[in-house]
Amino acid sequence: MDVCRYLIVYHFLAFTFFKKAACSEVSIIGGKDVKKLKPWMVSIQKDQIHVCGGILIQNQWVLTAAHCEQNPIKSVTVLIGSLSLSKGSQRVGILSYEKPKTFNTRNKQDDIMLIKLNKKVKAKPQKIPKKVKDVLPGTKCVVRGWGITSFNAQEPSDKLQKLEVTVVDRDECNRFYKNDLVITKDMMCAGDEQGKRGACWGDSGGPLECKKNIVGLVSGSEGCGKPKKPTVYTFLSKRHIFWINSILKKQLNSTTF
Repeated sequence: MDVCRYLIVYHFLAFTFFKKAACSEVSIIGGKDVKKLKPWMVSIQKDQIHVCGGILIQNQWVLTAAHCEQNPIKSVTVLIGSLSLSKGSQRVGILSYEKPKTFNTRNKQDDIMLIKLNKKVKAKPQKIPKKVKDVLPGTKCVVRGWGITSFNAQEPSDKLQKLEVTVVDRDECNRFYKNDLVITKDMMCAGDEQGKRGACWGDSGGPLECKKNIVGLVSGSEGCGKPKKPTVYTFLSKRHIFWINSILKKQLNSTTF
């Protein structure tokens, strides 16, 4: 069975490509093993097979990309705070998904989602920014994920990977994608000028960290690791942070009375 068919059959093709997607590339390309445990880093799994990354932002809430939604919901679990998919010990089910009504699968507008877990977990969440500050082009950032790591791989990386990427100017990214996609102020791009380094299948929903702050979520790209097609991220913009806080506040109020 070839790599493309394998990924589709086992629900692993969670990284969303744009119009000209190819199924011959790999995931965090050129990455390195993460050595220090990130207790807030999660693996979203369907039938215990890794699908997407995510971020534990409260003890019962995970932040990820909207296109990472998997159904039926009873088949989905979240592995929390592990460097290895095979050695993770804290696995929980989920209760519900919350995503913006404005999410658009075609143009990737508002590709953001909150997952409510079926119980509170014992792990230190990662705080999201209270104040939004745009990330300047040329800034060095880090993306993390469990996506496949070689051209002939047929399963996700067991070990969590990380890769340094460089933020690309939005106007330049728009020129790269031309008519395929419009990069808005609620999105951002980052990649590697030399190519052969970047995020891909299985890395969707994972965090982009710049200067020790989580600023974005892996959304998609055309192919993987292409120098002229940098990865597109959902930016934690003012709108997105407002949406996150409004959902969390609404849920808190609904359980108070």
